[in-house]
Amino acid sequence: MKIAILGGGISGVALARLCAADGHAVTVLEQGERPGGLCKSRRYGEFTFDEAGGHIVFSKDKKVLDWQLARCGGDAGTVRTVRNTKIRWKDRWVPYPFENGVGHLTKDAIVDCMAGYIEAYATRRAGVPCPTNFGDWIDWRMGAGFARHFMVPYNEKIWKCDLRTMASDWVAGRVPEAPIEDIVKSAIGIDTEGYGHQSVFWFPKHGGFETMVRGTVEGGGFRLQCGITVERVERQGTGFRVNGEAFDLVVNTVPLPRIESAFAEIPADIRQDIRALRPISLINLMIGVKLSEPLPPLSWIYLPFPEQGPTNRVTYFSNYSPHNAPAGHGSFLAEVTHRGELKPDAAWVRSVIGALGTAGILHPEHVVLAEWCNNEFAYIYQDLAFKDRISRVRKWFDASGYLTFGRFGRYEYHNSDQCVQRAMQVHEHIRTVARDGTPKPLQLP
Repeated sequence: MKIAILGGGISGVALARLCAADGHAVTVLEQGERPGGLCKSRRYGEFTFDEAGGHIVFSKDKKVLDWQLARCGGDAGTVRTVRNTKIRWKDRWVPYPFENGVGHLTKDAIVDCMAGYIEAYATRRAGVPCPTNFGDWIDWRMGAGFARHFMVPYNEKIWKCDLRTMASDWVAGRVPEAPIEDIVKSAIGIDTEGYGHQSVFWFPKHGGFETMVRGTVEGGGFRLQCGITVERVERQGTGFRVNGEAFDLVVNTVPLPRIESAFAEIPADIRQDIRALRPISLINLMIGVKLSEPLPPLSWIYLPFPEQGPTNRVTYFSNYSPHNAPAGHGSFLAEVTHRGELKPDAAWVRSVIGALGTAGILHPEHVVLAEWCNNEFAYIYQDLAFKDRISRVRKWFDASGYLTFGRFGRYEYHNSDQCVQRAMQVHEHIRTVARDGTPKPLQLP
C-alpha cells in the first residue's frame, strides 16, 4: 500500500518504520523543519536540552523497551539510571510518591495525612463510589491531609483550574494505589517504594531524547518530507488524496485541532467537538549552571507550593547523561504550565530562577544559560465533558477509513513509550487490512 502519515513525532515515525519494513511505500509529512514533535532536543554550545521537559526511556512492555533502546544505540548508546525523585516540601526533601514519603513530613503533617487517609480508606471500604470529578476524587482516594499537603496545590499548579471541573477517570486508571501497609510503614519511619515500574530508566548518552527519533528515521525505509503544511485531505474512490497526491491509506498523528480543517469529510458536529478540545501548554525553561560541586543524584523533583514559583517539576538533566552539559557544569529543565496566556520575557525568566534559588534547587548567581521553549500541545485537559466529546471524535475516525492516533492525534494521555506501543498496535491493524484487502474500523485495546 501507499501510506501517508501526517506528523513526524515519535508516533508517526515509529509507525512509518514498522510499515516500511513490511514493504509499504510510506511518506511522512511533517510541518516542522525536522521530525520529533514533543521529543525534540536542542543545543546551546556544549549544552543539550529536551524541548518539552524530561523524557526518559522506559516501558513496562519489554518489546517496546527493547525497541526504544535499539533506536538509541542500545547499551553502548544509553545511560542506565536508578530513579531518584523527590518532592520539595517546604524545606524538606520528601520521597516520591508522596504517600510513600509521608514519614519525612513534620509530625503534625504526618498525623493530618494519616487521619485523612484512614477516613478515606474507610469511606471506600464502605462502598462509596469513585467521584466523577478530580477534586473530589483526591479526597476520596487520598484524604483531606494528603490533599492539602501535596495533591491539591501541585495539581492546581499544573492544570490551572478548579480541580472539580476536571474528570477523574483519567487519573483513576493512571495512578496506582499504594497499599495501606506501605503508607503506615512510611508514617512510622520505614521507607517504602512506589511506582516500581519506573525504578530504572535509560537515556541517550548524546543528543538528548531526540536521538530516539533520529534512530527511528535513519534507515527506516520511508520518505520523510519536512516543511509541509497539510492543506487538504479527502477521499477519492477507494483511496485518499493528501494535498492532491493519491494514497491508499492516511494516518494522522497531528494534534486534532491543528489538522481538523484539512479533512474534507468531517461532519460539523465532530468539528465542533474537535475545536472544543483544549491543551495545557508548557514553557520549558532550560537552565545551565556553573558547578562548584556535583549536583545531588536526583532525577527530577516536584514543587507543589505557590511560594516556590510557577515551576511544577524540575529535571536534573545533566544527571541523565554527563554529555548533556560541559565539564564543570550542570543543567536543569524547569516546567511551567499555562493556558496560552504566558508570554515569557527576561524578567519572568529571572523571577523563575530566583524562586528556584529560594527553594534551594540552584544558585541563581551560578546560572550561565537560560533559554525557553513553548510547547502549545503538552498536556491533555480532561474536563467533565471530555470523555463523551473524545469518544464521538474517535468513533467517527475509527469508522471513516482514516486512522488517527498519538498523544494529541487521539487525545490519549500517553508517554512516549505508550505512543510507540500504540504505533505497534496500529501497525498490526494495517497488516490485517493489507492482508484481507478490506478496510476495517480501527479497534485499539
